[in-house]
Amino acid sequence: MIINAETPDQLDVRAMLDKLDAYCASLYPAESNHLMDIASLLAGDVLFLVARDVDGAAVGCAALVRREGYGEIKRMVVDETRRGRGTGRKLLEQLATFARMSGVNTLKLETGIHQPEAIGLYERFGFVRCEPFGDYGPDPLSLFMEKPL
Repeated sequence: MIINAETPDQLDVRAMLDKLDAYCASLYPAESNHLMDIASLLAGDVLFLVARDVDGAAVGCAALVRREGYGEIKRMVVDETRRGRGTGRKLLEQLATFARMSGVNTLKLETGIHQPEAIGLYERFGFVRCEPFGDYGPDPLSLFMEKPL
């Protein structure tokens, strides 16, 4: 597997994001889905990483958005056929490395309460629960997490 900075507007990556959108829509009402669209992911303050297998197929992705005082992880997904193989952890490691290199000293994220695998991954990586941040308000269907770097 190789992880590189790429654009999210590629067909295979867009298909992964579409599947993530459908999955989140099946778990949460629209007001509890805080998903960035492709145009927002193409902005200059976003680092978008894609994990590809040896055949070049996209198997995961994640974004790091620079905010005032922290970096926010968005749009993290690993193809269901690749889960449990360390792809998510490797994406998080790369995001943390890039964040440190750009002077970010805290990572934050929002995830849904009905995604125990994602929550477990974040906790194993050292994220702890925190209060809502940025433009997020309290939401009983959301968990907010942070990790100092």
